[in-house]
Amino acid sequence: MSGTASGSTLGAILRVTSGNFLEMFDFFLFGFYANHIAAAFFPTDSAFASLMLAFATFGAGFLMRPLGAVVLGALTDRVGRRRGLIVTLAIMAMGTVLIAFVPSYAILGLTAPLLVLTGRLLQGFSAGAELGGVSVYLAELAKPGHEGFTVAWQSASQQVAVMAAAAVGFVLNRALLPEQMAQWGWRIPFLLSCLLVPFLFYIRASLQETQAFAQRKHHPELGESLRKLLENRRIVLLGMLLVAMTTISFYAITVYTPTFGRIVLGLSDTDSLIVTFLIAASNFVWLPVMGALSDRIGRQPILLVFSALTLVTAYPVLSWLTGHASFSALLGVLLWFSFLYGSYNGAMVVALTEIVPGEVRTAGFSLAYSLATALFGGMTPIVSTWAIREFGDKAAPGLWMALGGACGLVATLLVYRAPSGRAATPEAIVPGAARRP
Repeated sequence: MSGTASGSTLGAILRVTSGNFLEMFDFFLFGFYANHIAAAFFPTDSAFASLMLAFATFGAGFLMRPLGAVVLGALTDRVGRRRGLIVTLAIMAMGTVLIAFVPSYAILGLTAPLLVLTGRLLQGFSAGAELGGVSVYLAELAKPGHEGFTVAWQSASQQVAVMAAAAVGFVLNRALLPEQMAQWGWRIPFLLSCLLVPFLFYIRASLQETQAFAQRKHHPELGESLRKLLENRRIVLLGMLLVAMTTISFYAITVYTPTFGRIVLGLSDTDSLIVTFLIAASNFVWLPVMGALSDRIGRQPILLVFSALTLVTAYPVLSWLTGHASFSALLGVLLWFSFLYGSYNGAMVVALTEIVPGEVRTAGFSLAYSLATALFGGMTPIVSTWAIREFGDKAAPGLWMALGGACGLVATLLVYRAPSGRAATPEAIVPGAARRP
């Protein structure tokens, strides 16, 4: 088997996904406390305008992801999976510390929102290669025939972060008054994430390099990586469409859910947090289960079925929810969306590691994922907020989710040209493309 030089597979999975935990913990916190962040750093005469500014700052971090994917992804393909993952964690930690400690607009004026924006840009730059680095590491770690199950833990680790963030928020809402949460309580979870940074550095530094990378004879320079990415641009663009379904669904049912439940459906913060926790737990179950199923029946059938189901059910189901707003209705609808997301993503992430040429595997995976997150997923909160107001339809986010389903369906049909459902190779997608070893 290919994998680490020492240590168990489980231990390596836990160590390598630690950075994923920090990334998603902070991203979820920003989405959940968007109204408090808006008041602290983007005060205006309109609560809607302040919230849109906060979500725009949230989305700006995603615009840095493609740049991080190319620069840090190429670095990881050059110097190794382990060293690249340590660099991404260091940059991510800097952004986290900056957001946690920036004084409010009332104290610093325009400097405050600019510093928050800087923190988000650093986080986005780092995250551009984090998911790719982790996914490639897990793919190279996996036993033959178990790649789907193993790589699925990249996404599963994010669900643990969402559950942890929701649990912290639940405790704070019970312990503090609403005024205290608005003034300073929302910063506590960000400070907790700062305390995690030294521990995460320690456990990630204990990683061993993968045998697949260690045995590779050629490690491309940045210029060569850029040329390879250009040569394989069709694969990258198809990969981006594959990821669009995943990233829209994920940010809709986790990061945007608390805002949707509170502002659109009129539910309490506590109800929204409980729902978010349970949805993350549901995701955590479906991801490895469907990753393992894709090892048995192939990636294609799962990708086709669940992208199509998202396309045809997202808007009708969300439309029903807006007419039956309640805790149980929100939970039921989001459990359905969780089933669709977890099933699709369990097969999609490993499929993306398989279709990208080995020489630029981290950079290619990261660029495809980052482009999708920047253009689709990261825009989900702001697009949803805008669409509800513009169209006067509380179910408008369902149209955005349906678009993700359409992207995934089209990409799957183009990537997999044979009915077997087995993983495509770069050469099968683009004639003459470098074959992954």
